[in-house]
Amino acid sequence: MTTTEHRRLGEAPDPATLDPAERLSVHELRAQQLERLRWSLRHAYDNVPHYRRAFDAAGVHPEDCRELADLARFPTTSKADLRENYPFGMFAVPKEQVRRVHASSGTTGRPTVVGYTERDIATWAAVMARSIRAAGGRPGDTLHNAYGYGLFTGGLGAHYGAEALGCTVVPVSGGMTPRQVQLITDFRPRVVMVTPSYMLTVLDEFEKQGLDPRESSLEIGIFGAEPWTEQMRREMEERAGIHAVDIYGLSEVMGPGVAQECVETKDGLHVWEDHFYPEVIDPITGEVLPDGEEGELVFTSLTKQAMPVVRYRTRDLTRLLPGTARPGMRRMQKVTGRTDDMIILRGVNLFPTQIEEVVLRTPGLSPHFALELVTRGRMDHLVVRVEARPDCPTERRPAAAAEVVQGVKDTVGSSVEVLVVDPETLPRSMGKLQRMTDNRDRA
Repeated sequence: MTTTEHRRLGEAPDPATLDPAERLSVHELRAQQLERLRWSLRHAYDNVPHYRRAFDAAGVHPEDCRELADLARFPTTSKADLRENYPFGMFAVPKEQVRRVHASSGTTGRPTVVGYTERDIATWAAVMARSIRAAGGRPGDTLHNAYGYGLFTGGLGAHYGAEALGCTVVPVSGGMTPRQVQLITDFRPRVVMVTPSYMLTVLDEFEKQGLDPRESSLEIGIFGAEPWTEQMRREMEERAGIHAVDIYGLSEVMGPGVAQECVETKDGLHVWEDHFYPEVIDPITGEVLPDGEEGELVFTSLTKQAMPVVRYRTRDLTRLLPGTARPGMRRMQKVTGRTDDMIILRGVNLFPTQIEEVVLRTPGLSPHFALELVTRGRMDHLVVRVEARPDCPTERRPAAAAEVVQGVKDTVGSSVEVLVVDPETLPRSMGKLQRMTDNRDRA
């Protein structure tokens, strides 16, 4: 893509092309949110036994919500609540009105199950179309969708949204990496949607086949489903010659399309607040934090019929900031990590994204790394295995490992062990990446 084309793609869109909700003033949006929030609280209380019990136990009633700040009086909802009501106990409509069911993998227990009415699916498609449009996608584009299809919400969420926008969808799903490269080469899509870690694997495959990914037809990459850093953005943009933009969502709230980074600013993700009301709380005390302070992101659905959620704790760490590209809607900063991904190593809090930042700025090292917690004697240790780039000389590896050790020590304040391994020796993920293995002695 030429510099001129990059500049044109990054220009702000004509306001007339935006959804009416994207053009609301803050005052207009807050009035709409309050009306929708009061409906959603009543809908949950009247139709979901869990919420009736939780509200009653907290001494609150939907009619107590007279302004948006009153939401803080209502109890939060956790993933454990959803699992305890498995499979359909959180649904607020009769089963015959549910048109689709999605679920988490359930690798750590019962899966969390979510349902959608016909209107819910239409709403989801609309916010996903809005998201793809904000990322730079346009009607008529061909979109290569490498998110996983099935119970995971990524594939079908992106698919319906792209079709609603007017794109031609290539429903590739994940896996079969050589074929991903072949179809990108042959079908010439303008947009790719995939997890950022798997996009790196696709770029590796381009280069393995002797192809320059910068010469492909891709101009926009919409990446989500896992935290990723600004360093990874630069890596993908430089290697692929694309605009790399972030998308956010989670199954319990809707799926992808809850918030989206705008290509013209790339400064955080605008929350589609006409459908999802965000709060940030202290993850320990539950206190609502003012905009600008970092804490745990909490969402309340404003329009969902089949499965409303009230103050759902996402476990994602971020902060809320004023809107820029969409002035009426607040931005959430790129997710820095998850409260349940946090590693406490000898009293120091550490996130995988902090390791990633150090690895990506170290010459000779690839973005592919894995973390293992082990016990030696009475102490916990973190082992970082990171692949060398194919062009990294063997004699460079010890120095690269030492640079990562020092970088982590300088930025986090904790010592780790770093092993630089051969290229293509660490496992690859076709969906959400699991970087951490905990092999500590629990005896």
